[in-house]
Amino acid sequence: MRKLYWSILIAGTLAAGSQADGNVTVLGERLFKEYCWGCHHQTAEAFGPSFKNIANKRNKGEIVAQIIDPANTSGRLGYKRSSMPAFDDLNATEVDLLADFILSFKDKR
Repeated sequence: MRKLYWSILIAGTLAAGSQADGNVTVLGERLFKEYCWGCHHQTAEAFGPSFKNIANKRNKGEIVAQIIDPANTSGRLGYKRSSMPAFDDLNATEVDLLADFILSFKDKR
């Protein structure tokens, strides 16, 4: 009986985690379509670098900084100029979700 209890508990926890990850991805993708799609693509270069390219070069802190204050971070990240606007209307949770969505395109090693 005890093994059954632990099996159910573990399965429930894993299922909840998977659903939470799925919700994060859905919300991140929604933000991507609303704010980023005009200049970025998930895997192909567009006006701006692809999310795959960004995810493979940057850590989460760098991505968040570039979203919040591109004018001050673009030079430190190696860009000659910044044409990316600052997204002042995104709250901290939305920026975090967007950064996680971008990082989901990182190559699996």
